Amino acid sequence: MWNRIAIFIIKNRLRLILLLAVLTSFMAYQAKDVEMSYDFANVVSLDDPDMMYFTRFKETFGEDGNVLVVGMQDKSIYQLENFRALDELTKELKTVEGVKAVIALPNLVQVVKDTAARKFITRNIFQPFPKSQPQLDSLVQVVKEQGFYDGQIINNKTGATLLAVTMDAAYLNSARRIGVMDDILAHTEAFSKSTKIKLHYAGLPFVRSVMTTKVAAEMKLFLVLALLVTAVSLFLFFRSFYAVLIPIVVISVVVIWVMGTISLLGFKISLLTGLIPSIIVVIGIPNSTYLLARYHLDYRRHGNKILALSRVISKIGLVNLVNNTTTAIGFIVFTFTHIAILYEFGVVAAINIFVTFLISMILVPAIFSYLPPPTERQLRHLDAKPLNKLLEFFDYVVHHKRHIVYFFLTLVLALSFWGIYKVKTISYMVDDLPEESSVNADLAFFEQHFNGVMPLEVIVDTGIKQGVMRLPNLRKLAELEDFLRTQPILSAPISVVGLVKTATQAFYEGDPNSYRLPDNTERNFIFSYLAKQDEGVSQRLLRSFVDSTGQRARISLKVADVGSRELDTLLLKKIKPQLAEIYGGEGVRIEEVGNSMKFIRDDTGSETSVSLTGTTLLFIKGNQYLIDNLRSSLLLAFVLVTITIALLFKSIRVVVISLIPNMIPLLIAGGLMGFFNIPLKPSTALIFSIALGIAIDDSIHFLAKYRHELLHNGFNVSRAITSSLEEAGTSMIYTSIILFFGFVIFAFSEFGGTKALGVLMSVSLLIALFTNLIILPTLLMSFDSGKYERDPYALIEQIDEAYFEEDDEELDLAQLRLKLDQEEPENGKVQRV
Repeated sequence: MWNRIAIFIIKNRLRLILLLAVLTSFMAYQAKDVEMSYDFANVVSLDDPDMMYFTRFKETFGEDGNVLVVGMQDKSIYQLENFRALDELTKELKTVEGVKAVIALPNLVQVVKDTAARKFITRNIFQPFPKSQPQLDSLVQVVKEQGFYDGQIINNKTGATLLAVTMDAAYLNSARRIGVMDDILAHTEAFSKSTKIKLHYAGLPFVRSVMTTKVAAEMKLFLVLALLVTAVSLFLFFRSFYAVLIPIVVISVVVIWVMGTISLLGFKISLLTGLIPSIIVVIGIPNSTYLLARYHLDYRRHGNKILALSRVISKIGLVNLVNNTTTAIGFIVFTFTHIAILYEFGVVAAINIFVTFLISMILVPAIFSYLPPPTERQLRHLDAKPLNKLLEFFDYVVHHKRHIVYFFLTLVLALSFWGIYKVKTISYMVDDLPEESSVNADLAFFEQHFNGVMPLEVIVDTGIKQGVMRLPNLRKLAELEDFLRTQPILSAPISVVGLVKTATQAFYEGDPNSYRLPDNTERNFIFSYLAKQDEGVSQRLLRSFVDSTGQRARISLKVADVGSRELDTLLLKKIKPQLAEIYGGEGVRIEEVGNSMKFIRDDTGSETSVSLTGTTLLFIKGNQYLIDNLRSSLLLAFVLVTITIALLFKSIRVVVISLIPNMIPLLIAGGLMGFFNIPLKPSTALIFSIALGIAIDDSIHFLAKYRHELLHNGFNVSRAITSSLEEAGTSMIYTSIILFFGFVIFAFSEFGGTKALGVLMSVSLLIALFTNLIILPTLLMSFDSGKYERDPYALIEQIDEAYFEEDDEELDLAQLRLKLDQEEPENGKVQRV
């Protein structure tokens, strides 16, 4: 079959090149519409109880992650001129399209009692605007006396204050967010420049904007670096301009197909899909490397360019297809996770791995058929003396030092298992940004002065309409708030309790000591005032924290980005036990579903439920969900690779022997993670199935050559291994070096996850090279008898090295009749072109 394919490609090379040009133009046209992803992907299953509850929460109370906060700690902000500038900034930000509301010191309100109308009204604290410094100082003191704002807008102890910008949800997850963020930053930076006050930024809109911008920039950077690294590597190996240019052309065409595929499938460029173009460049170049190496080897043997190119297709075709299949397996397994970002990553990568195979199999032979044959200087790489010396050393070790190999293998595996035991699973909201990033520095500012900015919500369902405003329920809410206020990683809570306390304070003419819940006697007076309250700031705030039925109350907090482990400890060991203490008790049955707790009184059957939700919890849970799915993906990849090897060799012994050297790099990578304190998170868990799919290619390449050499060396295992190392080892080293340096470029990413991906992938593939050149032949020397019967149904019999030279007669080259300057064949074979 592959002989017929070779003849078809060579004979129709011009038509195929033109067809690829047309298809690539179409994909380029589609690629122009590709979009960036502007939101945190939902990775938790939609039918997960916590995800379902979060969806209902947003329907009732709105988006929880749409606030950008701008913080400052500078005494000069309380100077009249700077305070006036802050007032102007607040007004300017309100005019920005996409901004719903702005809360800052200059527009804070105070709830006051209207004795005549027997109701509460709100009054802007800084209106009229102060005309002197003493007036401003006096009004700032009024703000500090409002307990509702302490820890929310101002830190009374440190003097730090913040400005909160609420963005319209319609802008939040679209490309328009970039424009909104640019306008906001233009105003704030102008303010900072004029007042010399340093500003700090945080909040999910800001973090998402920073990450999106960096993803776009790094995608371009890594694509250029990947092309540069592979080009340099190809030149060092082949010493030929065309041997560099043509593979780069091939892979550039594939990159266009990648972008076109993303657009055609309706996907967007995320942190993961943004890596695919660079990854495809790295793992796609070996296709061309194998083809070029075989082309040069065959051409040196007989000097016939067309015959050499035909053999490239007929002999390398199946081995490249198998190699690309095993590589694709490492990505295909992600499509079984039912997680959107992994599914998209797996689909786009897998499709374009096979596209890489098809395009390289067509373009490399087709284009080289038009070019001059390689010169003797360009063929010198086949003699690669330094590499030959290294391979001779490996051969010596395999034949004479197997006991040392097994000793060090045992030692390394023992250390690896120890390291794996030390690996921790932990995720952060801004996990991918470097520690020295300004985003992390700003987060540290907010965690110091406001205990964090990542959203966390507590919803209390009283079980009855208007139950929230009942004094016993308010007291339980207050008790819960008092506890939450003691947790160092949580901000001051804000809820209906704070509004009622503010009403009590207003009832007593703003006395700071009266910021509390009313007692039974005061309740009727204060609630009668609240009932007459006009539509205003307080009423809008009330609707933000109590649903329309008055049955459910919302406690809104911000949490420090302390990581999933500490957050889990807070929820499981502190908050939930405290909830049981507040809402439980004798005769109360507790039921838990996810992060929701239901308290049922046995005597009356009444129910009160408390649920913890919010973007932060869903993000952390999503990361754990990702890790669990990636573990399953690794197992599935292992099974699929095992099936592939079994179909190739039809031998259980060969399957086991081939898998061992490819599992060792994964175990070592896991051990290194433990020793160097690299946590298990989605970006690091991702590498294992990908590395397995790529690394197994070397085993297939070596075993195919080994099987062929057994036949030619009278089933002598020792001689077959020596010959296999000599002939297959060089191309294995070439491709592994390209892969190593190709993935190393990701180590220069600003994203911690991408950096870990680059380092661990590079190390894993480099280790895989040595295990396949040392451990694999050592295992064959120890456990393979060398005797086997050719199985016509085993695919290995059709792969590259399993062909005999006389099989070239099957290439009916007379069919080609290429219109080139060549000698007319007399015996049906094409002569030198």
